[in-house]
Amino acid sequence: MKMDEFGGGGGRETWRVFRIMSEFVEGFETLKDLGPAITIFGSARTKRDEAAYKATLKVSEMLARRGFAIISGGGPGIMEAANRGARLGKGVSVGLNIHLPEEQKPNRYQDKSLTFRHFFARKVMFVKYASGYIIMPGGFGTLDEFFESLTLIQTGKIRRFPVVLMGRKYWEGLIRWMEQTLIEEGTISADDMNLFYLTDRPKRRWSTSSSTTAKRSPRGGAEEAEPAAVPEVGNE
Repeated sequence: MKMDEFGGGGGRETWRVFRIMSEFVEGFETLKDLGPAITIFGSARTKRDEAAYKATLKVSEMLARRGFAIISGGGPGIMEAANRGARLGKGVSVGLNIHLPEEQKPNRYQDKSLTFRHFFARKVMFVKYASGYIIMPGGFGTLDEFFESLTLIQTGKIRRFPVVLMGRKYWEGLIRWMEQTLIEEGTISADDMNLFYLTDRPKRRWSTSSSTTAKRSPRGGAEEAEPAAVPEVGNE
């Protein structure tokens, strides 16, 4: 199934801008009154009996009970767990779906549901309405969202908010590569590792403001955070 965001051409090409515009307009109108929200990313392939699914379910439920809406990509796996946890926590569950040839099938736990054709419009909605990101184990799409968030924060294009990698065992190889290759080669600075947090048990205070300070971990990523406001999220 061919799905090329930039394919086509000819006389109809310039009309595509109106379809793109409509995705932004619909997204802004649907989410404008959402309030504080956490966006959760992770693999569509994660099964319901896997630890990452269960952890996402628990964390999203806790966040919802503390007043946050939960935003996901709207599909199966981790995305389903995020939306399902939001429902369990009596919070607002948002799914930002996208047309894909495979893997993307909207889950049934969405209170607000949007479907995009273009990734770039969908990406704007993920970040525009987020007070923080939780990055669960995932593949290319998850890595894309993780590194894009760091780029936007690093370059000052968006406000600083918590970006949390959950799952030390899964992410430790990536963190090691960042430390031993990116920092060593000088392509990022050591301080850039403070742009995110790495944890298995996210006992943190999530801020609805942009003011966050962090202390660097010896293993990369920030271990301790002092955001400006509550609520607290955590596993005891």
